[in-house]
Amino acid sequence: MNKIFLRILSIFWFWILIWALPTHPITATAAEKPFIFGLLLVGPYNDHGYSQAHYEGGQYVERKIAGAKMIYIDKVNPADRPGITIPQLVDDLMEKGARLVIANSDDMKDGIREAASMHPKIYFVHVSGDDVLTGKAPQNLMNLFGRMEYGKMMAGFVAALTTKTGKIGYLGPLINEETRRLASSAYLGARHAWENVLHKDPADLKFQVTWIGFWFNIPGVTTDPTQVAHNFYNNGYDVVISGIDTTEAIGVAQQKRLEGKDAWVVPYDYIGACEGASEVCLGVPYFNWGPGYVDCIQAVISGDWKSEWVWRGPDWQDINRPDTSTIGFVTGAALPASAKQSLNAFIKELGAGKTNLLKGPLFYQDGSIFLKDGEIASDQQIWYMRQLLEGMQGASSAK
Repeated sequence: MNKIFLRILSIFWFWILIWALPTHPITATAAEKPFIFGLLLVGPYNDHGYSQAHYEGGQYVERKIAGAKMIYIDKVNPADRPGITIPQLVDDLMEKGARLVIANSDDMKDGIREAASMHPKIYFVHVSGDDVLTGKAPQNLMNLFGRMEYGKMMAGFVAALTTKTGKIGYLGPLINEETRRLASSAYLGARHAWENVLHKDPADLKFQVTWIGFWFNIPGVTTDPTQVAHNFYNNGYDVVISGIDTTEAIGVAQQKRLEGKDAWVVPYDYIGACEGASEVCLGVPYFNWGPGYVDCIQAVISGDWKSEWVWRGPDWQDINRPDTSTIGFVTGAALPASAKQSLNAFIKELGAGKTNLLKGPLFYQDGSIFLKDGEIASDQQIWYMRQLLEGMQGASSAK
C-alpha cells in the first residue's frame, strides 16, 4: 500500500511542476553576458556633428542587438587629452568589459593598430583607415568608412543651384587624402549643376577651399573656423559648404542673414545639423553609422569576423533609409522647391549610374592627369587622391 501511495504522490507532484513551468521559451541568450563595445570619439559625443553621428550609431546598435551595451570615451585628441595614448584608452575600455573597440578618426590609425596588436583576442574597427589595404592590419582589425563622396556631390550641387554670386566657399579641416577627395567631390557636384542644370560657363564658377588645420577648432593651434566663415561671406561667397566636424559655419550664416546679407550653408556629418537654422540651411550630407556597426558586431557574435576594408555607400532605393543607408542627404528648408526637384533627379542619376562625376578627363591642380578621357575612377584612385582638382582654388598640401 505504501508503494502505491508514493507512486500516486510522485505523479501528483510531477503534474504540479509541469503546470507551474513558464509558457514562454527560455533562450540561451537570456543568460549570456551583455556584448560590450567601446567607442573612441575624436570630439564631444554631443558635438552636433561627426562624433555625435557615431555616438548615435552606437545607440542604434543597442536598440538592434539584444544585450549590446555601448561605453565610450570622447574628446580623444591631443588638445583635450595631452599625453594620453590610444592603447591606454583601449585598456580602460577593456577593463570595463569591451570586446570590440571602434576608433572613429583617421588620426587614431597608428594607436589603434598598436592596441590591436597588443590585444589579439579583442576586435577593433578603425573608421576611415586603410591598414587592411596596405597589409598593416592584424587579423583582429578591420576598416570601415562611408562613401561620403556622393553626399558631398549633393552638397556642391545644391550650393551651385543657390549661389547668386557664383562664389562657393568650402570650409576644410586638415589636408589629407580623405579631405581632398571630399572637397573635390563637392566641386564636381557644383560644376555639374552649374553646367548641366543652369547651363552656365564653368569658368564663371569660383570654388575656394580654406583649411583650418584640424577637424574642429583648437584655439592657438588651428585657424578659427568662425573667422574663416566670416571671411567667405564678407568677400562675396554667399554659400559655404562645411567640411569640419562642428557647426561654426551655421552660426555665421545666421548672423550674416540677420545683417541682411544673402548667406546659405551646407553643414556636414550629422542628420540633425540643420535644426534651428531653417532660414539658411540648404541641406546636410550625413553619416549613418548604425547599420555598419551592427554588421561588425554581429560578425563577432556569429564567428564570421573578417579583417577587411569596407566602404559602404548610400542605399539608392532610399538614401535616407535608417536601417540600410550609410550615406544620406536631408534637404533644408532654405532649399527652393525647384532646386529640390533637380537634386532628386540628380540622386536618381547617380544611383542608376547614368551620371558618374568621377569619370575622365579630370586633371589635378598642377595639370597632371587624374583620370584619362573615358576612364572611370577605381576605389583606390578615389581613396588616394593626391591633389585638389583643376578648377578649384586652395592648397592641395599642408607644405
